[in-house]
Amino acid sequence: MAFDGNRYSDAVASYALAASVSKDAQAYDLWACALVRHAYVEMSESRHRQATQLLDVAEHLACRGDKSLSTRQWIASVQSEAHAALGDLDACERAMDRAETVRDLDPNGTNGGWLRFDGARLAEERGSRYLQLGRLDLAEDALTRALKQKALAHGQSYRRRGAVLTNLAAVGAKRRDPDQVVAYGKEAVALARASGSGYVARRLQGLCDAFGPLGGDHRVGELRAEIATLSTQ
Repeated sequence: MAFDGNRYSDAVASYALAASVSKDAQAYDLWACALVRHAYVEMSESRHRQATQLLDVAEHLACRGDKSLSTRQWIASVQSEAHAALGDLDACERAMDRAETVRDLDPNGTNGGWLRFDGARLAEERGSRYLQLGRLDLAEDALTRALKQKALAHGQSYRRRGAVLTNLAAVGAKRRDPDQVVAYGKEAVALARASGSGYVARRLQGLCDAFGPLGGDHRVGELRAEIATLSTQ
């Protein structure tokens, strides 16, 4: 709750307490989880190297934990995000490959409470990482595959589909392709309106920052105006 409310100092204090209690109990998966949550704070503050250090410790702890849980794979997924932010493609891909091994686990053996990583979002996460790294062809391929998943089909998860559509529009913006920006952007706007999702609206507002010279295209200008009407609450 503190993290979602941007009260990062309070969040870190809570994570430190959780890590201490988990350490005393020798609950290695919970201990690792606390460190991963702390790493999210570091990434939110753009301290990605510090985040990778926390995640490396979390990975070491998870190796001593319950092998039937997806703790190690979840950590790898978060590591890939940190490596992408640092511009390290090779480390990012190695981490994503480790995260993919979640598919080898018994789906009935994963924890449904504090640990819910089952790999369902790996395609969209991989696409997001490639976009962050500027590998546009790889990003588009992964994001397009993500859209074909049943969980992201029309009428399913508006939030997840909206985020993938926004990322595909961002690929178009980086390519200076107004057709791609408008096609995916307008669908994402429609989903944001239909669902009232502040998350998708915020993602779309971030997309506007990537328009650059495309802002002179009247269709892109209309899209920007539509995005401006969305509520981020």
